[in-house]
Amino acid sequence: MKRYLVGGAVRDILLGRPVVDQDYLIVDATPEAFLRRYRRARQVGKTFPVFMLGSAQYAWPRGDDIHEDLLARDLTINAIAMGDSRQIAGRLHFHPLALPDLRDRILRPCGETSMFDDPLRVYRAARFASSLPDFSPHPELIAQMRAVAACGALDDIFAERVAQEVRKALDAAKPSRFFRLLAETGCLLPWMPELEASRHIPAGPPENHGDNSIFDHMCELVDILAGQPIAGWMAVCHDLGKTLTPQSEWPRHLGHDDAGADVAEELGRRLKLPNRVREAGVAAARLHMKAARYAELRPSTRVDMLTWLHKHEMVEPLFDLVNADSGHNVWPLAKRDLTVMLSVHLPGKQRMRGPASGEKLRGLRCQKLAAADKARETQDAEE
Repeated sequence: MKRYLVGGAVRDILLGRPVVDQDYLIVDATPEAFLRRYRRARQVGKTFPVFMLGSAQYAWPRGDDIHEDLLARDLTINAIAMGDSRQIAGRLHFHPLALPDLRDRILRPCGETSMFDDPLRVYRAARFASSLPDFSPHPELIAQMRAVAACGALDDIFAERVAQEVRKALDAAKPSRFFRLLAETGCLLPWMPELEASRHIPAGPPENHGDNSIFDHMCELVDILAGQPIAGWMAVCHDLGKTLTPQSEWPRHLGHDDAGADVAEELGRRLKLPNRVREAGVAAARLHMKAARYAELRPSTRVDMLTWLHKHEMVEPLFDLVNADSGHNVWPLAKRDLTVMLSVHLPGKQRMRGPASGEKLRGLRCQKLAAADKARETQDAEE
């Protein structure tokens, strides 16, 4: 039995990057022999034998041998295998263009039909553009992505697989490259029509947004929030309500926050995002304008906002978005208020009384925040 480390792990080793995922190819052994040796492995592939052992994935070559497998992969820089078992340790096999493309920082399809063989590769390629920001898409990659989009092949991908690539891109070094490459090649459709529409609508008055479109503004924010997938998804969704503004009202977008909640909800449901991620997008659309004026809000409004955000673990991501979007860093004040608010508890006899207990707790927290505001005002006046 020979075992090869393949794909992104070898690429990252050669680039001097941390290895995250470990995928292996098994050669000269049947799946049955593999299971006899690794009894704790579990099968996850149905039509093609794929096994998980710990966090590592094990599969068998597509085609007759390892060389055919490498030629059938998505991008040349991922078409590399390195011997991992004792008799082949360190031995490299690679696509003829893999090492030159690694050296020249190029994202190139392995073959003429690479993107057609699995249309999800369109989104994977865009995600690699976001995680490898110093790599440039080869013209052949752009051409294949456009052709795949034009023939309708993206319609049949499972939504969850598209969503997984979106979330990985938001966690990457330069998320905007994911969305911009998809936009350039027509691949925002059919899964993200809201973002396609946002490319042609001004983000707001020129004195605030220059000539940026809603899409351009979103791309700026996801880069600021790179590595924060929840805050990044909030950035994607926060201005989607502007896509509903009649053209006669451009460049202003009155009421886009409330209007955007349903748009963000529809996008999240289409992609079948996990509930927390979907709800984060809706909350960003509805609350980002109000949160930017946090210091002006009444104690009751702040308590209601913070209570909901805290329950859904979205306090810090929303205020990170607000800071990136408006430049208003109100997080220190919100953090102080949250600490004050959570320090208030109902006396034992007033608990477990359903809505009445909730309303009582809310009232006490409002009083506590109002007192904290007054103390702060007094201190500021004395200083």
